[in-house]
Amino acid sequence: MEFIIFLSKLDKEILELLGKANYIVEENKKECLINKEIKGLYNIKENKIIICTENAKRKTNFKVLKHNSNKDNFKTEKAIRKALRHEATHVIQKCNGNKTVGEIKDLETKLHKSKRRALEISTSKFAGSYAKEIEAYILEDKPRKVKEMLKSYCL
Repeated sequence: MEFIIFLSKLDKEILELLGKANYIVEENKKECLINKEIKGLYNIKENKIIICTENAKRKTNFKVLKHNSNKDNFKTEKAIRKALRHEATHVIQKCNGNKTVGEIKDLETKLHKSKRRALEISTSKFAGSYAKEIEAYILEDKPRKVKEMLKSYCL
């Protein structure tokens, strides 16, 4: 799976924890072709996360370089890491009785403006609940918290 090269050590630990919790992580499946805007998705029925690496690369202007430094493609790296953490948050929510794990009150005010459009897409085109999506968008920037919550709720 190509997306692994973009992950940090901490994100690789999240990936490993997902496996231990009996979740499958796949890459570039047909769902990614159906909607080229998404970088990741969670299939609750199949306990599966799909990372849309090709979509993320296209949306972040990934370039193949001779020296192939991650610094040259930091936007792609960041997008893929956030996609994994976002979808892992939905796994955590499922492990918590299919509900949010934190206090939702005032969470929307913590959501960066750039994520509000993505929130609209997530809640209108997909089955995500508003509160769960807000929580996932906030936690995609908190890998340590995602890791600890996976351990607490799913293992």
